[in-house]
Amino acid sequence: MTTKEQLIEQHIREYESRLKHIDELYQRAQQAANRPDTAAESASELKELEAHLSLLRETTEEVKAMPLDKWRSETVRSAGPMAIWDIVAQKLEDFLERHE
Repeated sequence: MTTKEQLIEQHIREYESRLKHIDELYQRAQQAANRPDTAAESASELKELEAHLSLLRETTEEVKAMPLDKWRSETVRSAGPMAIWDIVAQKLEDFLERHE
């Protein structure tokens, strides 16, 4: 395995790790939203976050399936999903602060 392949695998593991963290935050947010004292607006906010999470899952799968020769140019061009993950994680943490 080349160094390039190792770096790509490392990035993919990092993507998967971040996705796992966001999944855990989302599960906590769902539990908080299901409490009887939670307003209806929480449900719509959670639905929006769910759409972002779905997009992140798709992006992760696309990156994992990407051919080696296209991986760097495609992920650099699109800046990868890291910025989106940070935004979604922050929104989930804000949601949890308000509802837990």
